Amino acid sequence: MYAIVEILGQQFKVEAGQKLFVHRMQEAEAGSQIEFEKVLLVDKDGAVTVGAPVVEGAKIVAEVKGHVKGDKVLVFKKKRRNDYQKMNGHRQYFTELFVKEIVA
Repeated sequence: MYAIVEILGQQFKVEAGQKLFVHRMQEAEAGSQIEFEKVLLVDKDGAVTVGAPVVEGAKIVAEVKGHVKGDKVLVFKKKRRNDYQKMNGHRQYFTELFVKEIVA
């Protein structure tokens, strides 16, 4: 059984028991439970239910494991023969979720 859920403007395919990294959720504390009710699609043993726009009565129950930083992404710009080069780095903050169950 899996579901497609919208979390913070992004869509994720989730299954029960899965670990998930989403953009940082400021209000979420480690160890707390969160319910997501914007479930767009549910596949229950081959029976697919598509919402218009969401599936009524479906929700995802997840536990917040903590906040982490992602890998560093380097952006390097260079123009040859112009003595121009620029390096920029960025590390994104993520919230780690553990999907406990899909209620459909």
